[in-house]
Amino acid sequence: MTRGKSIIILFAGLVLLAPVLETFQGVEHETFLSQLGKNFGLAGFMLLVFQVFLAARIKWIERPFGFDILIRFHRHMAFLALGLLAAHALLMAAGTGKWEFIFGLDLPFSIWLGKAALFLVAANILATSFQTRLKIKFERWRAGHDILAPAILAAVFFHAFLGVGEDVLELAAIQAHLALFTTAAASLYVWHLFLRPWLLKRHPFTVIDVNSEAPEVWTVTLAPPEGKQVKDYLPGQFHFIRFFRGRGLPVEEHHWTISSSPARKDSISSTIKNLGDFTSTIGETKAGDLASVHGPFGRFSHVLHPQEKDLVFFAGGIGITPLMSMIRYMRDVQDTSSILLFYANRKENLIVFKDELARIEEEGYPRLRTVHVLNNPDEGWQGETGLIDEKMIEKHCNGNLEEKGFYVCGPPPMLQSIVSSLLDLGVDDKKIRIELFSFLD
Repeated sequence: MTRGKSIIILFAGLVLLAPVLETFQGVEHETFLSQLGKNFGLAGFMLLVFQVFLAARIKWIERPFGFDILIRFHRHMAFLALGLLAAHALLMAAGTGKWEFIFGLDLPFSIWLGKAALFLVAANILATSFQTRLKIKFERWRAGHDILAPAILAAVFFHAFLGVGEDVLELAAIQAHLALFTTAAASLYVWHLFLRPWLLKRHPFTVIDVNSEAPEVWTVTLAPPEGKQVKDYLPGQFHFIRFFRGRGLPVEEHHWTISSSPARKDSISSTIKNLGDFTSTIGETKAGDLASVHGPFGRFSHVLHPQEKDLVFFAGGIGITPLMSMIRYMRDVQDTSSILLFYANRKENLIVFKDELARIEEEGYPRLRTVHVLNNPDEGWQGETGLIDEKMIEKHCNGNLEEKGFYVCGPPPMLQSIVSSLLDLGVDDKKIRIELFSFLD
């Protein structure tokens, strides 16, 4: 059994253990509905507890799936937890006939805690789902998210333990289960938000170069602490960086793809585009500034599929960065794999790494061919124009798609369009690797 399957089984087992214990060893209930309602409540509680584990960047949990997949799962589990907790309240009221628990105001404190938890979960989900439409800045959203998380767990925990659930009070196994994992989640929360950032800051990386690659795009190169080497990483992975630059510049943590080659141990680089308030300040970063680095994360890497030697890369704009890391790594180790790179941009002056890609083509490691695609070219452009579609893919692949591996990174609309085109062309979905570099923002 793979580690990923083992983690999924463990996750499901721990979430369902409390409801199972309650069903077979708990006190008798008046109705089936109240029994079901309590089980839903316990399962929803455990899902909320494990939300902390999913988001805390625990390597042995993240590694089989990739952090982007884990965060998407984290979001889906939030919706499931909300549904279970809402069903818990309705079923308990229906099963006991105490509808005043839903509509009344003169209620025990523990019931109000339960209502508060349900409201906070819903508010957290709405703020996350509509962050962009509500024009909530990422850092404000994250601060609110981090504040609400312990408040929700505390409200649900004390709702269960303050006399609402006689099973919780009378059955030691459930009591121990809930208390153990709530304590573990609280400890992990403190580690993730406070202790680990403090430790990383004590051993900072140093900015050694800031290079302009294209309009509003910069490559920031960092050297590890003195006497240390860059940790091993896979080409195509990403990391989290928090800059400490002074000069009134903001201190925020963001995730960026590693654009350098892991064959080089003395430094590590990320290529960053101005996409918002914080990234607009990257150009003000200077050599000598400090930064904490946490990573690597992700599974978007050709080295995880060594059997594939004929590759097709699709990049849109700054989505070139993970693919560039792979290309640079293959150059450094003199890998002769064949790569067809479709690189989409609006205009020619926005092409990042254009000259370097041309040099790599000439050198022959890897056997790279780049197809630049512009959707708003200047007069005189001789290359491909418009959008990457089935016709363009077939043309440059010479109709031979069966033995190739496909890697796609770019804005969601482009990614969806290319994946749809590949599937329509008969490409096996298991051979299509995708990376959404905006998965957290």
